[in-house]
Parts: sequence; C-alpha cells; structure tokens
Amino acid sequence: MIQAELQCQSAGRYRLVGELSFETVPGLMGAGEQLFQAAGEVLLDLSQLERSDSAGLALLVNWLGQARQRQCQLRFQQIPEQLLRLARVSAVDQLLSE
Repeated sequence: MIQAELQCQSAGRYRLVGELSFETVPGLMGAGEQLFQAAGEVLLDLSQLERSDSAGLALLVNWLGQARQRQCQLRFQQIPEQLLRLARVSAVDQLLSE
C-alpha cells in the first residue's frame, strides 16, 4: 500500500515520508492547517520522499500559497532530484528552491 505521512519533528519543523502521488495527496490536503497554525517559518524536510508525481508537486505549491495567505514562510529542505526534475518541467522549480 502506498502511503505518505507528515511528521512533526519540532515546532515549525516537519518531515514528509513516503510517496506524494494521486493516491496519497488527498489524505494530506488538510495538513496545511497543521503546518501553518503558528505564524513565522515552517521548514519541511523532503529527504524521506521516495517518489512524487504531479499531484505531489501541486500539493507543495498549494501549501506555499496557504503559507503566503497566513503570512508564514515555508521552506523546503533536501528536495529529491526526481521532484526537482518534475518541478523544472512544470516551470515551478524556483518556487521550491532551497
């Protein structure tokens, strides 16, 4: 079974684990509320992502929009090369830049 999980590491620090795909993204859509409860900066570690498709990329871009609306800064850390390639093809790679 394909899974994805958002893990809280400490205040403002989270890790995504598993796969971001059409199958797993719906279960993570509401996680933006958890991410941006406190104003300030949120660091999201992507080093444990095994794979991502366009739905996963769309989720991350959506979370960036939610962060802006809440006047919060969302930064991605250790972005997998496969996800960066997908972002380049989609012309959104600069949004994800570390």
